[in-house]
Amino acid sequence: MAFCTAPAFAAIPIQHWTQPSGAQVWLVESPVIPMLDVRVDFDAGSRRDPASQAGLAGVTALMAGKGVAARDGQPALDENALGEAWADLGAAFGGSASDDRMSFQLRTLTEPDLLQKSVALAARELGEPAWPDAVWQRERERLSAAIKESRTRPGTIAGLAYSAAVYGSHPYGYETTPESLARIGVADMRARYADFIRSCRAKVSLVGAVTRAQADQLVTQLLSRLPQGANCAPLPAVPEVAPLAVAKDERIPFASAQSHMLIGQPGYKRSDPDFFALLVGNHILGGGGFTSRLMDEVREKRGLSYSVYSYFAPGLHAGAFTAGLQTRPDQVAEALAVSRKVIADFVSSGPTDAELQAAKDNLIGGFPLRLDGNRKLLDNVANIAWNNLPLDYLEHWTQRVDAVTTAQIRAAFQRVLQPERMVTVVVGGR
Repeated sequence: MAFCTAPAFAAIPIQHWTQPSGAQVWLVESPVIPMLDVRVDFDAGSRRDPASQAGLAGVTALMAGKGVAARDGQPALDENALGEAWADLGAAFGGSASDDRMSFQLRTLTEPDLLQKSVALAARELGEPAWPDAVWQRERERLSAAIKESRTRPGTIAGLAYSAAVYGSHPYGYETTPESLARIGVADMRARYADFIRSCRAKVSLVGAVTRAQADQLVTQLLSRLPQGANCAPLPAVPEVAPLAVAKDERIPFASAQSHMLIGQPGYKRSDPDFFALLVGNHILGGGGFTSRLMDEVREKRGLSYSVYSYFAPGLHAGAFTAGLQTRPDQVAEALAVSRKVIADFVSSGPTDAELQAAKDNLIGGFPLRLDGNRKLLDNVANIAWNNLPLDYLEHWTQRVDAVTTAQIRAAFQRVLQPERMVTVVVGGR
């Protein structure tokens, strides 16, 4: 669904205010299409899972949508009735959890009667989950079976080993297992929800055909069935990701035609002042597809892999820097040596002026594609909300990219990455 291009966006400011309940709201009015997208974020992601109950955030978000309880004269709705109700409205609502946040997203038409009914139903689903135990028993079996099946794939095995090695005891590295799911009951979900999902903790982002007054009213209604006011003291701090003290090299035998290779370490937090230097630098190193240095050295010059990439995953804590590829087992040693040298050389010397200009042209030229739909714009607004970024962040994004220098990239990479202390995981071969 088209929204607008980057130049037009500059004329449409993001509005922000705080409701009496403490809920914070960010709004972009988009009257062109009669649709509304809403995202509600809470600091209740998997970083707050107990180690023994890894996966609690994810299954709590899942089970919150499996029915609503009866209240105030309104009948209970099981998962089938709830699904039919949303289908009748031509709208959708659902929850999910990431490392940092638990999120709920609503999409609806803004025709007055449909909008009112959609927000009312979303308020019930958000505020009155039924937590049906029989459904959880079924879902736990399904999830456990999926986990066991995924462990038969070399890519999954590599990812799990890599995450554990990079993050150590930090919650970012917790693995959801059939055993951890067996230790989770609906009472745990209910308690987790009651502790974290409160109106005063909500960050609400909206993009669509509503005014500020309408948005304020519907956010109030959407959050009206959550606990109000009390018990909104600051949440406990989560420890930071520990840096790696030494290099780690893990080889896992697996009968596969291709070996899966991952190289990396803890990276940086989203709040890092060098965010743009690291963004542009990684585009040159391994994030820019066929224009990246890793692709040129590993694939184009030597034919060691069909694809090779690198990326940072910054969050509230230092998300991993990861470089990855697949290659034949007999080429592992050469592919590793080339990849490590490319990373080390880039950290030591940074990009050339030509590489930097090409990366800027690509990133700036592709910027409108980040905003070419309401959902994409909603993701960007929610990113601004979650990370406390300036309201004009998108307006100045291209200028910030264009201002990055080779010296800034070199300094940022030398500060953040230590090539001599990285994790290497290889799955495949003997």
